[in-house]
Amino acid sequence: MATKTARSSSGTRAPARRKQAAEAPREERRAGTRPIWTGNLRLALVSVPVNLYPATRTGAQISFHQVHEPSGKRIRYEKVVPGIGPVDTDEIVKGFEVEKGNYVLIDPEEIDAIKLESKKTLDLVQFVKQGEIDPIWFDRPYYVVADGDLAEEAYNVMRDALRASGKIGLGQFVMRNREYIAALKPCGHGLLLETLRFSDEVRSAAPFFAGIDQTKPERELLDLARELIERKTAPFDPRQFKDKYSDALRALIDAKIKHRKPVIIDEDTGSGGKVIDLVEALKRSVGNSGKPAASASRGKKAN
Repeated sequence: MATKTARSSSGTRAPARRKQAAEAPREERRAGTRPIWTGNLRLALVSVPVNLYPATRTGAQISFHQVHEPSGKRIRYEKVVPGIGPVDTDEIVKGFEVEKGNYVLIDPEEIDAIKLESKKTLDLVQFVKQGEIDPIWFDRPYYVVADGDLAEEAYNVMRDALRASGKIGLGQFVMRNREYIAALKPCGHGLLLETLRFSDEVRSAAPFFAGIDQTKPERELLDLARELIERKTAPFDPRQFKDKYSDALRALIDAKIKHRKPVIIDEDTGSGGKVIDLVEALKRSVGNSGKPAASASRGKKAN
């Protein structure tokens, strides 16, 4: 027996209308945000068209222009050569300083000749356990979104497979003429890509920590410190942490715009005194920390 598609009183197919309603909020959320990269995620023979969107906003930071106060005009900078003055852009080449005052000159054409070809493909060539990569290697996060309805099935399979395996996918890709290492992992209903630093971009910690005394602290100090940590343990909520400097700057700017005196915000910076008795300081901290957080769980005492 043939099945009939349900129609609304206006004659529109109900499934299509529900699909449009579900897609509308998604498009509205991405409205005004252009993808920073468009290409394909590839795992063996499976290729998924995707778009990358920055997960962070640089516009959230306040920036200023320099202004010449007497005239009210912006300060401009010119490219000048001492003893010659302003020069044309086409007369400028790049120089790498080999030693003080000694440069190797490189023409723009020579740089263009070695630019990496953008293949628009991110091949996942390795997988590691989540938590295996130290946070110091992570650089910038990007949201990975399926590019079109036809890509969603393969996209969902890749997301759910990563989540079920507890793994992160690794690969390399080219974005804006630069090569990046990418770490791909599930994020809510979607995928998150984080670029990683290359091995020569991270300093070894050993020289910085070499002079630290390796003697184990006293048991009483450890127990008090653990107690204080447990009492202050709670789920992470980024809204609890405020950028007070940026908030003060915005208040100052708003006050200037409204031609009123800005409100001065006092901040309790606490005591800067030297701690003489560490045990007493920890005991006071534990006593003043309030009740343990509801989500905190008591850990076993260290051996």
